[in-house]
Amino acid sequence: MSWSYVFPGQGSQAVGMGKELAAAFTEAREIFGEVDEALKQNLSKLMFEGPSDELTLTENAQPALMAVSMAVVRVLEKQAGIAVRKTARYVAGHSLGEYSALAAAGSLSLADTARLLKIRGQAMQKAVPVGEGAMAALLGLDVDQAQKVASDASGNGLVCAAANDNAPGQVVVSGHKAAVERAIELAKERGAKRAMMLPVSAPFHCPLMKPAADVMAEALARVTISAPLVPVIANVTAGTVIDPDEIRRLLVEQVTGMVRWRESVHLMKDAGVDTLIELGAGKVLTGLTKRIDGDLTGISVGTPADIEEFAKKK
Repeated sequence: MSWSYVFPGQGSQAVGMGKELAAAFTEAREIFGEVDEALKQNLSKLMFEGPSDELTLTENAQPALMAVSMAVVRVLEKQAGIAVRKTARYVAGHSLGEYSALAAAGSLSLADTARLLKIRGQAMQKAVPVGEGAMAALLGLDVDQAQKVASDASGNGLVCAAANDNAPGQVVVSGHKAAVERAIELAKERGAKRAMMLPVSAPFHCPLMKPAADVMAEALARVTISAPLVPVIANVTAGTVIDPDEIRRLLVEQVTGMVRWRESVHLMKDAGVDTLIELGAGKVLTGLTKRIDGDLTGISVGTPADIEEFAKKK
């Protein structure tokens, strides 16, 4: 098998995530403790116990999802002898998951990754007043059709842009609420199977996030980024990146740019990868893997039982 590891993004969070890992493995508890210390916040308690509305806040969900992913990374290495840095052809992550991928590849320290994601979440939330922005999923249109819908829905000072190219027929648009509502109408008129608003708190991955991108440019300039030990696939280019300065630049662009996930998966498949292993909470990326290419195997590893089963594949 030729493996790549992928890391989930916002939306995969759920109260209780990581709790079984912490109960079963010292290594997981160490990761959660290191993240809590870096943030000066009892994030692990929030992850394990909730409340859900507080965990779902962008500034909490982003570092929390990374923490679970990195706990799985460390447990696999210490308990199963499976090191991401030695067994991966590539690593990639969806939106905030790109930070998890960089941490797993040795490009960012765990503490810096946690702090960057806290800042990123706060900045993205503050970039647009609550209620002014929105995101919607357009199902049944390809990315070119969705981009045309977003362009036609924009105008008169309103912004709408394609935010996530997740899988064939699954594109998310983002922008001013009125423009996104218009995009939903246009998508239905143009043959979308479904078009619906998403329950998000801000319009991510569109030009309205420019204030957050500026904040991240400053934050990223203050941290050390090393060349990753495994090639990382960047969201905004769907291409590999190993140069630290380019990683920094692309992470800034990622805040306002489209997540090119479908193309990223195709890059891995075309390079000979046959199995994508999702490390962390939920199974969103595993589901997308099957939709993008039925010949790819998707495996989710996020619980002690998952780790035990995956260890047999070594």
